[in-house]
Parts: sequence; structure tokens; C-alpha cells
Amino acid sequence: MDDAFDPQAMIDRFRLRAEAVRKRGLPPVEGPERQRLRQQAQVDFMDYAMLGDAEASIVDGVLTLRVDLRPAGDRPAYSPADGD
Repeated sequence: MDDAFDPQAMIDRFRLRAEAVRKRGLPPVEGPERQRLRQQAQVDFMDYAMLGDAEASIVDGVLTLRVDLRPAGDRPAYSPADGD
């Protein structure tokens, strides 16, 4: 793995992708194709947003992305960097 790899930069790019999907308009198509494009945009946004909220770590050359899927009110007050 390249020593210059920056996992936080990757996460930041996913945040930008999520925002781009959210702002992107639908092309001028009608009917079922329009609905399919809308559904795909929703899935793309969810995927990019989740990865954009991840906390990354690299241990022994393994990239781990931690994504807390609990509602904000159910999350612990500590940071995962503090240890479990």
C-alpha cells in the first residue's frame, strides 16, 4: 500500500460524492425509468453518506472503516479512538 494513502481524504471524497448526488437533478426521462433513476440516486446517496461518516484506521496494512449506524441519540458520548 502506498504510504501516501490518506484514509481521511478518501472519506472526505465520499462526503463530496454524497452531496453531489443529493444536489444532482434527474435527466428528462419519464415513467418507470425516472423512478428507477430516483431510486438509484437514493441508494447512491445513502452509500456515499455512510462512507462519508466512517472513521478509518489502518492497522498492519488493513484499512478498517467503522460506521456507527445507531441513531445519534443512542451513540455513546466517547470517541471510538478512545477505545471500547
